[in-house]
Amino acid sequence: MKKNDIITAEIVDYSLSDGNGIAKYNDMVIFVPATAVGDICEIKIIKVLSSYCVGRCEKIIKPSPDRIVPVCPISKQCGGCNFQHISYESELRAKKNFVKACFERIGKIDCEVNDTKSCSNPLRYRNKAQYPVTVGENGKAVYGFYARRSHRVIPCDDCLLQPVVFNEISAFVTDTVNKLNIPAYDEISGSGIIRHIYLRKARVTGQIMLCIVCTKENFVNRDVLFDLIREKFPQITTAIININRSKSNVILGEKNKVIYGKGTITDILCGVSIEISPHSFYQVNHDGAEELYAISKESLGLKGDDILLDMYCGTGSIGLSMADKVSRLVGVEIVPQAVENAKINAEKLGLKNARFICADAKCAARQLLEEKFTPTAVVVDPPRKGCDTQTLDAVISMNVQKLSMISCNPSTAARDCKYLCEHGYKVDMIQPFDMFPRTKHVETVVQLVRKKPDTYIDITVDMDELDLTSSEAKATYDEIKDYIFDKYRVKVSSLYIAQVKQKHGIIERDCYNNSKKDNQKQPQCPPEKVKLIEEALRYFKMI
Repeated sequence: MKKNDIITAEIVDYSLSDGNGIAKYNDMVIFVPATAVGDICEIKIIKVLSSYCVGRCEKIIKPSPDRIVPVCPISKQCGGCNFQHISYESELRAKKNFVKACFERIGKIDCEVNDTKSCSNPLRYRNKAQYPVTVGENGKAVYGFYARRSHRVIPCDDCLLQPVVFNEISAFVTDTVNKLNIPAYDEISGSGIIRHIYLRKARVTGQIMLCIVCTKENFVNRDVLFDLIREKFPQITTAIININRSKSNVILGEKNKVIYGKGTITDILCGVSIEISPHSFYQVNHDGAEELYAISKESLGLKGDDILLDMYCGTGSIGLSMADKVSRLVGVEIVPQAVENAKINAEKLGLKNARFICADAKCAARQLLEEKFTPTAVVVDPPRKGCDTQTLDAVISMNVQKLSMISCNPSTAARDCKYLCEHGYKVDMIQPFDMFPRTKHVETVVQLVRKKPDTYIDITVDMDELDLTSSEAKATYDEIKDYIFDKYRVKVSSLYIAQVKQKHGIIERDCYNNSKKDNQKQPQCPPEKVKLIEEALRYFKMI
């Protein structure tokens, strides 16, 4: 196989990493974007590596039964949607197979994977958008999405995954920026001001946050820009400038300047009022998140006396949605703004049983262990990289009986579940959930429980048959006598030693020091000698 070869092959699978079609030719794996399982294609080889090739579909000779016409005109150029060209039913099957492959190959876990639960609406479901802004061919600002594997911006008038109003706001902001001669950011030179248009919308309340990412806080016509935005879109309840001067791929800088409003919006998720700031983690699919959390909550089978630990809690939405079923809730999150939002959210609910810790998960886990905090249930919703070993070790050390893992990355979920299974847990349920329709992403809820021993062995011990107990074996009567005499020049009898040993529950055989005569009165060890014998027993670690 060499570059520019043209071959004919059938697409037999999808790659987990990016949803590309997979063909095989002479035992060589070929990744082909924008193809469907069952397609028979004419493929041009554009890249050859030692273990695989990358190809481009030049012609579909026979289309897959799953293939449909994409509803988005830029789906091939944009890097956002991977499955616009196949039916939604086949997308759900593909995502189940992604999860199944990970848990079999990476996790080595033998547990049936449920069918992927579908999203109620596969379009217009997102409540968050981050549009890069750059200098277009005419020197004016344009917004859109990055092309696959690049930072080339593809202009987009209407993304079908976003609310219509997001596209209207972004178009207005871009047009106004151009009219006011506010320069867009040039990634190559590092010049310009406007970098991203960042929008969030509260599904229930309808509130909208506009955050414009800029290289500086103050610039010419800044106030005019926001006055015009406020007049045009009264549903934008807060507007913010985020300052990002770094030459990096990071979208948000650390500093925010609130232009108007309170700097946050409020949404209601699972009956919980949630405060959302620009840096807060919040699920981008509101309705899907409610369904996802309900699956996790049901898998834990929470009762009123449960103590719940919510790791990677963000603004607290998962734990707070379960707080009515537990006696105590502790949430852990590393982003300070998110923790503050979580505390506000708990206060709004009037919860007295919720505590939130701002720390890295493994550090917080260590702190809770030192506090002897003993949760009965844990829910973890880690980032794509999964849980670190220290966090998992802490959960294992807490001897938590039931655990629900919510994961946006089946590969790391399988890896982490394998580790837990090697340390006393078993997987009871694997439920894929399509939180992000038309994209390659899939959420997974995994239910884990502490294993019970497979067998029990009943042992009956007759203590009279034992020769010596482990405590007795540590020192003989003569050694105890010698210790006391050497240190205090006091003699004690074997009878006195036996009496003190019996006092402390050290099991004895029939003592040869006991009198064999009926009704014989035994002398009792004096209190001062009791103390000396006890000291000797402690020295020999017998008490």
